[in-house]
Amino acid sequence: MAAYRTVEAKPASFADLPALLASAPHRLLFLAGALAVLLSMAWWAIELSWMRFGLGGWPQPSIPPAYAHAMLIQYGMFPLFMFGFLLTVFPRWLNRPPLPRSRYVPVAGCVFGGYVLANVGLLDLPWLLTSGLLLMLAGYVIGLVTLGSVLRASRDRDPYALSCLLALGLGIMGLLVFLAYLFGAPDDCARLAVRLGTFGLLLPIFFTVTHRMLPFFSGNVAKDYKVIRPRWSLAVVWVLLLAHLLLDWRGDFGWLWLADMPLALVFAWHALAWQPWKAMRPGLLAVLHLAFAWLPLAFVLYAVQDVIYVTQGQLPFLRAPLHALAIGYFGSMLVAMVTRVTQGHSGRPLQMGAVAWSCFGLLQVVALLRIRAEFGGDVYLWLVLAAWGWLLAFLPWVLRSAWIFLTPRVDGKPG
Repeated sequence: MAAYRTVEAKPASFADLPALLASAPHRLLFLAGALAVLLSMAWWAIELSWMRFGLGGWPQPSIPPAYAHAMLIQYGMFPLFMFGFLLTVFPRWLNRPPLPRSRYVPVAGCVFGGYVLANVGLLDLPWLLTSGLLLMLAGYVIGLVTLGSVLRASRDRDPYALSCLLALGLGIMGLLVFLAYLFGAPDDCARLAVRLGTFGLLLPIFFTVTHRMLPFFSGNVAKDYKVIRPRWSLAVVWVLLLAHLLLDWRGDFGWLWLADMPLALVFAWHALAWQPWKAMRPGLLAVLHLAFAWLPLAFVLYAVQDVIYVTQGQLPFLRAPLHALAIGYFGSMLVAMVTRVTQGHSGRPLQMGAVAWSCFGLLQVVALLRIRAEFGGDVYLWLVLAAWGWLLAFLPWVLRSAWIFLTPRVDGKPG
């Protein structure tokens, strides 16, 4: 077992804090993302509570609340973590030197600053919502140009890097389309933007990173583990996701099974090919496999619902597959991957710890609560329980993570 030399971790002084936060992309952007985890769901929990119980004087957004919830989580909260990860690993993937802070601080400032402005804009301040999304768009463009410059400077046309860049490009498209909606374009533009966020931005990047890192981490730890990273599956998944996106957006639900059944099979094949039974120790590795298990499950739900629609004309699961994907896969993988990066890049042992385990376990309950909400009864009560449950699950994890990001590495190394 590796030995860890630790020093006493103390918060940086106010004067030293900017330099400490800017010392590595993940430190700055993960802190922003951790704060966003609470901010996004706090607004949504209050909004749902207003819908269910009534809250006098609670200001309403100028757009449908479901659009606000989907856009700011998909284009704000999750991408803060994604940019923090990609701006750290892109140079390593492509054998290039680390990025200087002048290349990643503007990304963090624009995306997080715009995200905060947009959230304040949900309090019936439409001009601030639009301004925030414009600032977020600027951050995306800077991030894409920065990451693209790393790829151009490298001789290696890494398929993982190309996949992530394509997804970020679709993310920019989604923000542009939603801004068009805010300036008066039809509702179809908002619906397209929401679907681009799920199936064009988040899922491709989450699957690309999982595809590269999960077998790598497993092979470094598990005995007799065969690393399987088939290049063909990235292209196949991209084609099928774009097909799902377009069919769903156009309302062609009778044909969705053509994309969802193969996706369920491809994701299930990966879940088995990555041999989770060999990778249940240590816990920091096990949670990666457990989180990935939600992805094939989500598309099994999609595929079953597609078949029921074709045969009976009904969508019995409604948004249950979407939230198995969003909370189950995206949320669980976020906890698993960010905990791993945070532990390793702060000089701490690669262990889950009680706080991370608690967050991960409670998040599984939250996913089940949100799925349950689609099956009748007091729907809004189930939604309220799931939203407040998210906050309960994440609060200790966010506080611990924030402490780590605001203190120097315990091994005394820079970064």
